[in-house]
Amino acid sequence: MALTKTLLAGAAALALTATTALAQEVTLRFQHFISPKGAVPALFMTPWAEKVMADSNGRLKIELYPGMQLGGKPPALYDQIRDGVIDGGWALPAYTPGRFPETEAFELPFVSSKSAELTSKAAWEFAEKYLGERMGDVHLLAVHVHGSGIIHTKGDPITGPADFAGKKLRGPSRAANNLLSAMGATPVGMPVPAFPEALSKGVVEGGVIPWEIVLPLKVHELADSHAEVAGPNAMYNTFFIWAMNKDSYNNLPDDLKAVIDANSGLETSAWAGRAMDEGDTMVKAVVEGTDNTIITMSEEATAEIKAIADGQIAEWVTAMDAAGLPGQAMLDDARALIEKHGN
Repeated sequence: MALTKTLLAGAAALALTATTALAQEVTLRFQHFISPKGAVPALFMTPWAEKVMADSNGRLKIELYPGMQLGGKPPALYDQIRDGVIDGGWALPAYTPGRFPETEAFELPFVSSKSAELTSKAAWEFAEKYLGERMGDVHLLAVHVHGSGIIHTKGDPITGPADFAGKKLRGPSRAANNLLSAMGATPVGMPVPAFPEALSKGVVEGGVIPWEIVLPLKVHELADSHAEVAGPNAMYNTFFIWAMNKDSYNNLPDDLKAVIDANSGLETSAWAGRAMDEGDTMVKAVVEGTDNTIITMSEEATAEIKAIADGQIAEWVTAMDAAGLPGQAMLDDARALIEKHGN
């Protein structure tokens, strides 16, 4: 009888231990490279984390670290996620030029629409088809783009291709820099947090960033003029990923994996893009209340830039083909998916 009680007590203890282990909290540390006041941190990352924590009944704890608080520079973020330095984060493939060439299909001039939400849906479907092998060493949660790329300059606004000539302008990606160069500008590649200091010190005379990040970086206090191209498509764009370390994901119990899965994919990508769109609207309204000049280029000037861009796109397709990648197919798929989701 005593032995039976001992066995029952032992079984109960094991069951309690198993239940406790099953219900234990898991803390995941996510890092990104901008201010928490940026549109994506404020309107996507923070509410995403809150939703994940609520959906897990508090068993998942998401800690967000803005401005590279856990160390490193923005170009290192992908490797930090891959190597488990952080459990997850927000990375910009363009900060390591040539490493993720497939993503450039959405960064080429006049390919992406000015709706970040709709283009981000297309970007997710594109990623499912083309990035599985290239980014297979991380667990993708979402991918997205920003809205219309704006050209911010000291002095007069850019009204057409001739106004780019001789200007030193910050660029975010190989595709954007190639276009700036083709129009006679001197592109200076740098992560976006470095842009305000470069602008204030005269290292550059302007640069291209979307509206949503202007306010957190105070670019509207450093630049006088802001210009964008006419029409529904962006002059350039940038491809972002929201991802987890594979082990951090795989080590989760199945029910917590399901929570992450339910907050990943096409609709989560659209959410991140929508945050960009909402940020663009809010920030542009603030800048409109200043003395700064805001213009949309004429259709004729936009057509001239498009003609220059066509040569850049053709060169990209040729370069992809030379690298053994289906350049034209990737471009066609990107455009078709953007059209599908409502260019």
